[in-house]
Amino acid sequence: MFPPSPSPGIRRRRFAITLAAGAAALSSPALLAQGKPEKARVNLALGGKTSLYYMPLAVAAHLGFFHAEGLEVNVTDFAGGSLALAALAAGSVDIAGGAYEHTIAQQGQGQPLQAFVMFGRAPQIVLGVSGRTMGGLRTLHELRGRRIGISAPGSSTQLLAALVLRGFGLTKGDVQYVGVGTGPSALNALRNREIDAISSVETVMTALQQKSEVRIVADTRSLSGTRTLFGGPMPGGCLYAPAEFVQKHPATCQALANGVVHALKWLRTAGPADIIQAVPESYLGGDRATYLSAFANVSEAFSIDGTLSEESARTALTVVSTLEGRSRAGRVDLAQTYNNEFARRARERFRV
Repeated sequence: MFPPSPSPGIRRRRFAITLAAGAAALSSPALLAQGKPEKARVNLALGGKTSLYYMPLAVAAHLGFFHAEGLEVNVTDFAGGSLALAALAAGSVDIAGGAYEHTIAQQGQGQPLQAFVMFGRAPQIVLGVSGRTMGGLRTLHELRGRRIGISAPGSSTQLLAALVLRGFGLTKGDVQYVGVGTGPSALNALRNREIDAISSVETVMTALQQKSEVRIVADTRSLSGTRTLFGGPMPGGCLYAPAEFVQKHPATCQALANGVVHALKWLRTAGPADIIQAVPESYLGGDRATYLSAFANVSEAFSIDGTLSEESARTALTVVSTLEGRSRAGRVDLAQTYNNEFARRARERFRV
């Protein structure tokens, strides 16, 4: 479960105003027509919940936005998004949060998944080379035979690393991918020389950058960096579920989308003090300054309104087909991998 909301005494006035606006919206005829969530208690799998990749979900939970929608969100956390996907496939959770491209890859394998709200419009993943073991690196081709840290095998962190290395003639068998998670374990793996490069998210990458421990070679924390690497807009994180679940639980998906879009709107105007109080203390890793610096590095990568553009979806399809083969991607009906209607309704409600 996400940590409980902060006590009223430590909430800033802005929080109270935002929540009051949400409460007023709850009483509107349009929202009442939505109905109560079919599942008031939702089991959600994530791949590193304390990372900034999932920050909109943490904000929605910690500030009570999900609760205001009549939801209790219980989180099972894994080292990476691919493991969250596996939990969803096994039926141990209802919904997963992770990279949109998982929906494409799974449909290509005959397992239809559907994204119903986006919280990232860029992947937020950074590939860096260790200054300790690869200080004299001249070209990424020299990573042949080396160890690359990723969150978990099959995750979007591996996808990004594989795409970058492919441009230097390296394939999956030319390097060793090592699952190191997305928190302190990832930092320790690089600092202890257990890996020679790392593909990870925030706050890991800012912490390493601040001490000049890595040399950045690919960066998708910004929209421009994302376009440079992928040749177009590439989506980031989303909530996705089996298509059958989305069809049978539309009010539940709407409530989740409402909470996420509410959080996205809140993040657009939040100041440093607001950010610190909007997430559990444990998420800060004992270093508020680094957390705020990391947030500044990824802030433009968060979705604006929870929707996915067709151009971004096509970029993701191109990436998957490049790395996994066009025969598999050719069987994908891209329009069935996402549904923008829930985010559109939430956008109208919160005037995003």
